[in-house]
Amino acid sequence: GVLVQPSFLGTDNSYLVDCLKQTGGRLRGIAVVDPAVPADELRALDKVGIVGIRLNLVGQPLPDLAASEWKGLLANVKALGWQVEIQRNAADLALLAPQLLDRGVTVVLDHYALPDPRLGVTDPGFQSVLKLGATRNVWVKISAPYRNGPAGESFAREAYPLLRSAYGLDRLLWGSDWPHTQFEATQTYAKNRQFLDTLIVDERERAQVLASPRPLFRF
Repeated sequence: GVLVQPSFLGTDNSYLVDCLKQTGGRLRGIAVVDPAVPADELRALDKVGIVGIRLNLVGQPLPDLAASEWKGLLANVKALGWQVEIQRNAADLALLAPQLLDRGVTVVLDHYALPDPRLGVTDPGFQSVLKLGATRNVWVKISAPYRNGPAGESFAREAYPLLRSAYGLDRLLWGSDWPHTQFEATQTYAKNRQFLDTLIVDERERAQVLASPRPLFRF
């Protein structure tokens, strides 16, 4: 399994690190760090099973990835072989992801790339995200359809075949989005896992998606 640092804990990854240490290498982690974090701190995180950083940019100013501190961070991420997991609306991802790719890092896009719920798969940003599949260095997380508006599950059913065609099964990954922050009253792990079974009916295909991120997370 993979534990992702929740946004409300900020850059204090100590609880995440403690959890990883207790599993004897069974789990991996995605951390949240300050852009100016020293390289030795990243190496220490790497040793306990951290395999990437998370950028939750929803409601945040877009970062200047050309700034020196970001250049340094992304160079260290690349050197460690980590991924950059990013949560932002599709229109901005279409701009941010190529900048990250130019730095040589692997990119993971959260929650179907979060297109405008009013537009769904016709969102120009989502259409641009589909084109990123050709890079073979971007992954899309088919997770938390409820974060794509009230019609999120219907959107997911439209989006999945498009993502499969653009990225291939080996560049899609599933996540439960547990503990479903801000949606705790309506969402559970079991409910989201069951939706995956209805989204990908073919058992072999579903197994491929579930297994695809093993190299990404170093399992």
